[in-house]
Amino acid sequence: MKIVLVEPEIPHNTGAIGRTCVALDLELILIKPIGFAIDNASVARSGTRYWKDVNLNQYDNWSDFIEQREPKKEEILFFEETGETSFYDAQYSKNSYLIFGSESKGLPHEIIQTMPDRVFYLPMKNAKVKSLNLSNAATAAIYQAMKFHWL
Repeated sequence: MKIVLVEPEIPHNTGAIGRTCVALDLELILIKPIGFAIDNASVARSGTRYWKDVNLNQYDNWSDFIEQREPKKEEILFFEETGETSFYDAQYSKNSYLIFGSESKGLPHEIIQTMPDRVFYLPMKNAKVKSLNLSNAATAAIYQAMKFHWL
């Protein structure tokens, strides 16, 4: 399973997600542009001493990622508040790409419109909250996906 952050903006969120990836032996993929420097000083606060252990790959843009990785449609899971299907009902595989957008904008519309049936949301009981912090949402989705494919 792989975690993909498209144009992340906040180093603490990326650091926390990186730490989760280390804990669960998952690859972290970052799609540029990135709103901060990818170094120990920028992500150390949340990633602590684990950042050096992150299995990290970066791509210049979404097109480069798709061209180089060639993920199958059924392996792609976008997480966005506009999704029509709960992340509880998603079909996860060991080869899934769990894809999250930036903190302020979410996933670009031009990306998710290509596969609207692959967009999932995290349910909220209270309508006052439209979304979770990126690192919290990613961790929730990761553990839901791993529930079916724990190694």
